[in-house]
Amino acid sequence: MTDDLSDDASQAAPNARRKWRPAMLWLFAGFAAFAYTFDQLTKLWVTSTMTEGERIPVLPPLLHWYYIRNSGAAFSIGENVTWIFTIVMAAVSVAILFQLRKLGSAWWALSLGLLLGGALGNLTDRLFREPSFAMGHVVDFIQLPNFAIFNIADSAVVSGVVIICLLTLRGIGMDGSRHVAAKPASDRKPAGGSGAGE
Repeated sequence: MTDDLSDDASQAAPNARRKWRPAMLWLFAGFAAFAYTFDQLTKLWVTSTMTEGERIPVLPPLLHWYYIRNSGAAFSIGENVTWIFTIVMAAVSVAILFQLRKLGSAWWALSLGLLLGGALGNLTDRLFREPSFAMGHVVDFIQLPNFAIFNIADSAVVSGVVIICLLTLRGIGMDGSRHVAAKPASDRKPAGGSGAGE
């Protein structure tokens, strides 16, 4: 009897996760669209209202808008190999889409949505901005003290990665299941009683 109940419970959890999967996919798509659209609109605002190199105080000395175009990655690393970052961002985007069949968690939907939206935001810059296709420079404009200049896409990517790290540390799988580490053998009680002498 006990085995039958446990089997029913183990089957019910995957069935419940499958039931909610379409909602998780819509949630993922919504976060990805939000991150991408927000990134592109802010870049459009910057490029149409500011000149490259212009710096505008917003909350001095904490926050400034500082319009630059970055051919490399964060901290201007790899400025002469822009095409590599184009390939990396395209590969990341495809890899995320391949993982969606496992999606069953709202938090994973949030993290992957932000990650995809951010990656596509900067990939759009790489593909379609000057100086040439796949070699475009990314528009950065958010400046904090003693930190790199970045954009909304960068923020979305970093936020997504942080959430993924937290979910992994908590043992929450992409399908929404929680993985609990097995207890050491010394902590387990012997089956059939509390001791041999009783």
